[in-house]
Amino acid sequence: MSTDATTERETRWAEIVPVEVPLPPTNLVFDDGEPLESNRHRIAMNVLIDSALAALSGREDFFVGGNMFVYYSSVQVLNRDFRGPDFFVALDIDGSRERQGWVVWEEDGRYPDMIIELMSPSTARIDREEKKRLYERTFHTTEYFIFDPFDPQSLKGWHLDNKQRYEPLDANESGWLWCETLQIWLGPWEGRIRREPVQGKCHWLRFYDLQGNLILLQEERAEQEQQRAEQEQQRAEQERQRAEQERQRAERLAVRLRELGEDPDAI
Repeated sequence: MSTDATTERETRWAEIVPVEVPLPPTNLVFDDGEPLESNRHRIAMNVLIDSALAALSGREDFFVGGNMFVYYSSVQVLNRDFRGPDFFVALDIDGSRERQGWVVWEEDGRYPDMIIELMSPSTARIDREEKKRLYERTFHTTEYFIFDPFDPQSLKGWHLDNKQRYEPLDANESGWLWCETLQIWLGPWEGRIRREPVQGKCHWLRFYDLQGNLILLQEERAEQEQQRAEQEQQRAEQERQRAEQERQRAERLAVRLRELGEDPDAI
């Protein structure tokens, strides 16, 4: 790394932490080897990522992450206090840059704008208390949501008020919460996604647009297009059959007229 680049990085870092705090090491860990709680949690995270990418498809200045570490202080790094939100979105940033994690001092001091944690019995207390306090007081993340994929009644959310403290969000009549940051609704959706569950249906946390329409996943859009194509094919076949029935009817009428001594072409 050049001297100028090193100086620039140190300057950015100095804006985030006190000068006396040493620079964090550059050999950051981006994978602790810990799997998600369950297959449903893994799918639920990927559904959120894919849905957010679809919802923000008209923009380039954003980053969507899932199960990725957020590095925010030298003390955290030295203590190996890894923090990896299940899902987060950062807006108004360079969306073209490749990232293994979110390193605040490499993002001009920016933290995620919106975070979702997918709870389980083993993480519920941490998600409701410790992480909520961290995201509120250190990250100042505008909106924070929690949801247990095995409990459709578990969705809760908070929005930073003008005192930089989390205020709980009220659900609408459908049980959805409004995400001001992304201008979309979050709410449970019942169905089967990517062969989960094996039998029956379950509830997934999904995004809905301003009009309340479900933001479709790529496979759902493909299935919808296939169904539309099949319907068009069915309509075309029905039209062909009606045309054939009309042709046959006309032929029978012509035969009958000839039997009566009439010229069908003259009528």
